[in-house]
Amino acid sequence: MTDKTEVLYNGDCPICSREVNQYARISAKQALPISYDDLADADRLADWGITQQDAAKRLHVRKSGVITSGIPAFILLWREIPQMRWLARLANLPVIHGAACALYDYVLAPLLYRLHVARQNRRAKDNI
Repeated sequence: MTDKTEVLYNGDCPICSREVNQYARISAKQALPISYDDLADADRLADWGITQQDAAKRLHVRKSGVITSGIPAFILLWREIPQMRWLARLANLPVIHGAACALYDYVLAPLLYRLHVARQNRRAKDNI
């Protein structure tokens, strides 16, 4: 088991990839032990043991073999990036944590997933 932090994200999602690419740039610049896996990479996805559909629904972070998703995953990632630790602390405050989880779980994640499915459907139609 490694102490490295691993992030599984939807690189096909313009919003997700923009945010995760920002984290990846910071991580690379500071040589932080964080890796970023796009769910489109079948080999990497198989290593996670998560279906592509489930992976597309939420951000996932693995640390010490434990997979976390949603806002708790963001908090775990933000704790690993020095510039983002303030955001981890803020998001972990009880009222903010509850509100952030509800917003992500019931609004943002489902919306981003629906957009992901729509992009896939458009591509499938274009390839017919």
